[in-house]
Amino acid sequence: MTAAEGADQAQRYDPREIEEKWQARWAELDPFRATEDPGDSRERYYLCDMFPYPSGDLHMGHAEAFAIGDVLARYQFLRGKNVLHPIGWDAFGLPAENAAIKNNSHPADWTYANIETQAASFRRYATSFDWSRRLATCDPEYYRWNQWLFLRFYERGLAYRRDGYVNWCPVDQTVLANEQVINGHCERCGAEVVRRMLNQWYFKITDYADRLLADEAALEGMWPERVLTMQRNWIGRSTGAEVSFEIEGREAPVVVYTTRPDTLYGATFFVVAADSPLASELCAPDRRAELDAYIAQVQKLTDIERQSTEREKTGVFLGVHAINPVNGERIPVWAADYVLPDYGTGAIMAVPAHDQRDLDFARTFNLPVRVVVETGLPDPAETFVATPGDGELVNSGPLNGLSKSEAIARIIAILAERGLGRAAVNYRLRDWLLSRQRFWGTPIPIVHCPGCGEVAVPDSELPVVLPDLRGQDLQPHGVSPLAAATDWVNVPCPKCGEPAKRDTDTMDTFVDSSWYMFRYCSPSFTGGPFDEDAVRRWMPVDMYVGGVEHAILHLLYSRFFTKVLYDMGMIGFTEPFTRLINQGQVINQGKAMSKSLGNGVNLGEQIARFGVDAVRLTMIFASPPEDDIDWADMNPDAMVKFLARVHRIAAEVAASGADAGVAPAAGDGELRKAAHRSIDEVTRQVDAYHLNVAVARLMELVSATRKAIDTGPGAADPAVREAAEALAVMVSLFAPYTAEEAWELLGHPASVGRANWPMAEPDLLTLEKVTCVVQVNGKVRDRLEVSPSVGDDELGELALAQPAVVRAIGDQQVRRVIVRAPKLVNIVVA
Repeated sequence: MTAAEGADQAQRYDPREIEEKWQARWAELDPFRATEDPGDSRERYYLCDMFPYPSGDLHMGHAEAFAIGDVLARYQFLRGKNVLHPIGWDAFGLPAENAAIKNNSHPADWTYANIETQAASFRRYATSFDWSRRLATCDPEYYRWNQWLFLRFYERGLAYRRDGYVNWCPVDQTVLANEQVINGHCERCGAEVVRRMLNQWYFKITDYADRLLADEAALEGMWPERVLTMQRNWIGRSTGAEVSFEIEGREAPVVVYTTRPDTLYGATFFVVAADSPLASELCAPDRRAELDAYIAQVQKLTDIERQSTEREKTGVFLGVHAINPVNGERIPVWAADYVLPDYGTGAIMAVPAHDQRDLDFARTFNLPVRVVVETGLPDPAETFVATPGDGELVNSGPLNGLSKSEAIARIIAILAERGLGRAAVNYRLRDWLLSRQRFWGTPIPIVHCPGCGEVAVPDSELPVVLPDLRGQDLQPHGVSPLAAATDWVNVPCPKCGEPAKRDTDTMDTFVDSSWYMFRYCSPSFTGGPFDEDAVRRWMPVDMYVGGVEHAILHLLYSRFFTKVLYDMGMIGFTEPFTRLINQGQVINQGKAMSKSLGNGVNLGEQIARFGVDAVRLTMIFASPPEDDIDWADMNPDAMVKFLARVHRIAAEVAASGADAGVAPAAGDGELRKAAHRSIDEVTRQVDAYHLNVAVARLMELVSATRKAIDTGPGAADPAVREAAEALAVMVSLFAPYTAEEAWELLGHPASVGRANWPMAEPDLLTLEKVTCVVQVNGKVRDRLEVSPSVGDDELGELALAQPAVVRAIGDQQVRRVIVRAPKLVNIVVA
């Protein structure tokens, strides 16, 4: 390239032209395919992004999340590792079904069209995926193994059916998780949600509660602490006691769980969940109408709303009394909404002096309040503030004078001696409700036979494929749309051959996402859900990247699945993800993007305006990965200018005519030091996931290189070429198109994504001088240029001798000299 051609090339940085060129080239090269070659001795590295739902084209949240994952994957490629970075789609779900009803089509039409749209956008966005491992959970080849795993869980007693209360949307005609209910309404359609008793399928995740807690120890320091805390709180392990209360007129006692059995003498009333079968059983006939009316109101509330401390307490007296087992006192039995039917036994002993919700209820209904723990605080009956803390037991017979821990141990022993209670452990965690009354999901592989009961579909008949229902056939009418597909539902019993019916619920889509990371290791494997040898080579996942909104359910369910697979002998580890990074949210004008707020930002428009590289770089430079990004505060134009500078440096070096074979050591020494310090700093910052800081260091190197070209040795200097090549490789993490073009301009074959990460030479990292800040009582008074190896004593004496410091001290006495060589001296005077 001539100088004139280089100057022209430098002026012709056109992101769109570069994108079109390299998209075609990369499609031919397929540079990021992981190899299964047993002769490949490279270290393996598995980076998995939380796969997207194909609801349309990619949006700004995708742009941030997948930019972060792509940076980290590309870095591992450049460090010489055999990287697995796959892509797939979490493709079942309600939006596809609703779109099919609206468009009189099949959910697959909408789903696969959106998958193709997103796939094209991912390619444009320059993500370093291994496209050979692409999967979609709505493919029968995938959900066949959902069914196979369900049956293995069923054989182990981990999948079962029972009656239970659920959140029911009367418009969408399906069960909703608590998280899908917002202020008592369906998050999708806005309909008022009701509680409904249904016979549902569950996974027995509670059997793994203790292991899910204990195994968090291996994730400390590797997962965000807030995620581990959220999971601990969700599991909610507590220790206490089960206590038996006799109910007048009932033969069998009612058992309650409490974490504070030491306060039994303070129990002044008894509360049963209003919508539990126990409330209806205990209710006196003259209270029945009042209870039924109350239940109708309770069923409109979510569990979260029912437990809110902000809500006014409501309830109904059931007309019966319980007997306190420690003092024989008759206490009234109430039905209330703040007790949940599936927590413990759905009943509690109420100790209003030492529990705020009980106290609020007692105030509302004028029930007695008795202090049994002396905490030194005022009487709750007068202040209306409960005292749940520790203290000395009072008004408690044999427990008087004991501490909380002593009293708990003593009362449990007393109850056990009398056959009225025992020590117990309880969990907030509930079994995983996986039934859904919709069409677009994995059919549950069970047949219901009048004679044989529940019968598993034989493995040889899997997958149970969804029937071809379209449009209004998908509209639910109180039962799953599958129930109306009579040709599909009615089948011979696999065991006896008599007429039977398929189960018509489909699985929660969290089942699909609980094991997809295993399938990526061998997506075409037909002998099981995954090739166990492939999983042994690649897993556990080294880095998992995705949103904190999945901190509880998805991640907890994935951990549960992994432990079951371990117990089945299919894998040799118990945690699926070694390290986890959560990205923040992309907002606009201080708020989450929303059509109703009119503050949405279209990713495609941003890319068309600024180019892919500028959008990616803006996302990364804006903040650390875990922080939110307000797009209104971003300046992609600045990133375009920066990338043009990177491109110009490469073009000018290429046009200089310099011999590329000349050793960099023959070049400008100052630029070489700046370049190698940048290499060292960028490496350390990427290793620490401080990606925005790494970009800042690259900007500094661009400035140093530009200065060397304009006012130093010029573009032909070997050190300038060395800096330009290092820039191309390191910038490729964040801006692949610009880096690839620069790499080619510098005379290298594609792809820069498979080049070698530059290595800093230690001899060039040593600083001849560093700046030391000198403070007097915390105020900066001078700056010194000193040797990096200067000692504390020498530096302290040097600082005290500076004229500016002497003036600042004046007549005051030096009390202390704090030295942090070589960068800080703080002189304390008085």
